[in-house]
Amino acid sequence: MAEESFLKKVLEENLRSPICCIIGYVDSGKTKLLDCIRGITTVQEGEARGTHIPAEIILERTKELRAGAKLKVPGLLVIDTPGHESFTNFCDLAILVVDIMRGLEPQTLESLHLLRRSNVKFLVALNKVDTICGWEKSKNAPLLKTMEQQSRDVANEFDMRLDHVKTQFQEQGLSSEIYYKNREMGETICIVPTSAISGEGIPDLLLLLVLWAQKTMVEKLTYVDKVQCTVLEVKGIEGHGITVDVVLVNGVLREGDQIVVRGSQGPIVTTIRSLLTPYPMNETRVKGTYMANREVKAAQGIIIAAEGLEHAIAGTALHVIGPNEDMEEAKKNAMAYDEDMLEEMPEDEDMLEEMPEDEAGDALEDIVNEAGDALEEIVEDIVHEEAVEVLVGVHNIVAVRRAAREKKARKNAKRETSPETTARINDVNMRKAALTKAANRQAHKTNKGNYQGLKNAQKTIFPNK
Repeated sequence: MAEESFLKKVLEENLRSPICCIIGYVDSGKTKLLDCIRGITTVQEGEARGTHIPAEIILERTKELRAGAKLKVPGLLVIDTPGHESFTNFCDLAILVVDIMRGLEPQTLESLHLLRRSNVKFLVALNKVDTICGWEKSKNAPLLKTMEQQSRDVANEFDMRLDHVKTQFQEQGLSSEIYYKNREMGETICIVPTSAISGEGIPDLLLLLVLWAQKTMVEKLTYVDKVQCTVLEVKGIEGHGITVDVVLVNGVLREGDQIVVRGSQGPIVTTIRSLLTPYPMNETRVKGTYMANREVKAAQGIIIAAEGLEHAIAGTALHVIGPNEDMEEAKKNAMAYDEDMLEEMPEDEDMLEEMPEDEAGDALEDIVNEAGDALEEIVEDIVHEEAVEVLVGVHNIVAVRRAAREKKARKNAKRETSPETTARINDVNMRKAALTKAANRQAHKTNKGNYQGLKNAQKTIFPNK
């Protein structure tokens, strides 16, 4: 027991920042929410991609909610979700942004299904609470404080809209609850009401994310030296040429490192010329001055300037070539890694599928209970209420292989059909058109007959007219 405690302490002393992705419908305010989390008021023209928020700033932003909170991670790396699914490879946590006035929209459901399919833990930011008619704004206030200032009518409308969103989640097979009332020890999602305009609820969101990560992900967040890096975007920057935005999950990148990335015309081998990061609390996709670094340690969002990156593919892994590593083998691995990843990852799910049904259920229940036990005191720490318990849900077991099969099936469905099938479809369409035409002709005759019958009746009833 003493050895386990010592090992846990050692691990906690070497944690990297958790990586949190913001995902949701484009009009739900997710980019403005990211701007608010970063504590700046920039417009969303730059479509912000990633920002590292140091622990000291998190403590400053949440001191009214929980003064003296103990943070074991160096900060929080927040990333606006890229346009491809690679974020699920490096994302530790996610915020699903939902507009309280609109609820779950089709694009929100797509995001929800992606998170569940990828086994990414997430909570819900129920955004735009300030748009409720009569809402009294309180800038950057914790949720419970701002709720105390609302009138009864406003509180009733808030509860009504909250219940509507909870019902929508229930229709998707998920239970949810506002985070400070969440006492379920099962797969219950925490909902944090927020306003990206006034900053209300942001302290709750930040503190809940950090406490959740450091309580339940110690092993995953333990820093390792092996470089783990993903390309987010390829873009040109004036004065630096073609660059790549990357997220460095583990390890260290240095100027002069030789790297290999996957390209549309084959593997790209190049040398890092510059490692650029935004100045503290600035954004990697907003134009401006970047800070040059000789080396950058994970976790961090970085812009890499190097030769020959024009054909690099977003969403693929970046590898650093070691001093004793074979160049051809590294190039081969770079091209093969992303193709083989889906086949390598889902072993745990396969094992679960092969279990008898009762054993599989017990295994899932153990995972849920373990996470629930670890999260039991988080909300109590935040809102100072001993009676409040929480579980920010552990969702579906990894289903990567199943997702790959579904994706392949969708591709097959889009392929061109055979000539025989096309002929049958055309024949059916012609028959439908003929039936529609006949039905319209019959309806015309019926209407004409009804009109003549009405005229005859009028003559009988009113003979003088």
